[in-house]
Amino acid sequence: MAQILTGARQLPASPVAPAAILQALAGIVTPHLSDNLARLEGISGLRRYNGSGKLVGTALTVKTRPGDNLMIYKAMMQIQPGHVLVVDAGGDLSNAVLGEIMKRYLQVHGCAGVVVDGAIRDVAAFEADSFPCYARGHIHRGPYKDGPGEVNVPVSIGGQVIQPGDILVGDEDGLVSFPASDAQMLIEAAHAHAAKEERIMAEIANGDKTQSWMQAAFAAKGLA
Repeated sequence: MAQILTGARQLPASPVAPAAILQALAGIVTPHLSDNLARLEGISGLRRYNGSGKLVGTALTVKTRPGDNLMIYKAMMQIQPGHVLVVDAGGDLSNAVLGEIMKRYLQVHGCAGVVVDGAIRDVAAFEADSFPCYARGHIHRGPYKDGPGEVNVPVSIGGQVIQPGDILVGDEDGLVSFPASDAQMLIEAAHAHAAKEERIMAEIANGDKTQSWMQAAFAAKGLA
């Protein structure tokens, strides 16, 4: 069999993470995940376009030439319920690579949401819906359909490398991604983080100006 050169590879999609993992992540806010990823991980510079709804799912990636969506079509044909379509369009805002028609197709096939480092269009359709959509920006100009592009390869989204099969979680605070193998550990750490914040909130409710959580930060820097 002839080797397929870079620029046309179409690799199989990764399996979707177990439902129990995705359900647990749906109840965790992104800051609690981010704080337990050393505050170094995470996608930046993308805007949330959906009016409501939370993004939780497994990455199905596609890398495309800026302004072109031919290979996005190919990626869409692999979508299974729970996949997130993750599009590396080079951050270009000259031409939209995804709009309402593609959104409708993805919803019918159980897609958990889309992340586009590039432009979308038909903004009103996304804002009126709970279908998760994060993108670099938007423009009325539509895409070309010439290629090249690749499906299920590592991509760069807002400064974050995302591998096929990584888990993405997105809410009003932004987007985080991480390997599926780290999910259970992060869930447990995030639950502990939430419990810690509940204790802090209870201490604040006491009305004291001196708070233990402030003093701990001061003490760590010799300012207590």
